[in-house]
Amino acid sequence: MSPTHGLVWWSELMTRNVAASRAFYEATCGWIFETVDMPEGEYHLAHAHGRPVAGMMDMAALPEAAETAPHWFTYLAVEDLDLALEAALAQGGQILRAPFDVPGTGRIALLTDAGGAAVGLMTPEAQWDPPETEAGSLENVPV
Repeated sequence: MSPTHGLVWWSELMTRNVAASRAFYEATCGWIFETVDMPEGEYHLAHAHGRPVAGMMDMAALPEAAETAPHWFTYLAVEDLDLALEAALAQGGQILRAPFDVPGTGRIALLTDAGGAAVGLMTPEAQWDPPETEAGSLENVPV
């Protein structure tokens, strides 16, 4: 099994006030932002310790999110997206958005878990080997 299977792989903030959110996380977490153009609008990559740690986008550009409150969204890494979706559906999950490819990022699907909470599953294009640590230890974990 992939060493990244089951890890929280990416977190994304959907907000209607990017400037205020960026200022908040710059001051609170010390994040440095890089803005990139995407088909849906600008995407703001947050960096900490020299690597990307989260993303942020203006949900005002998404008509389907007109009634949705600002929120964080989590993506979990899975080795095989199709197998993970099959397992999720068997456990009461429901697909919100069928699998789609994001070049340079990976294959992604959006779903709800058995309790109705939304989550993203993705098979990342890039892999990394998490550090070996003793169970329960946070030593040498990249932050």
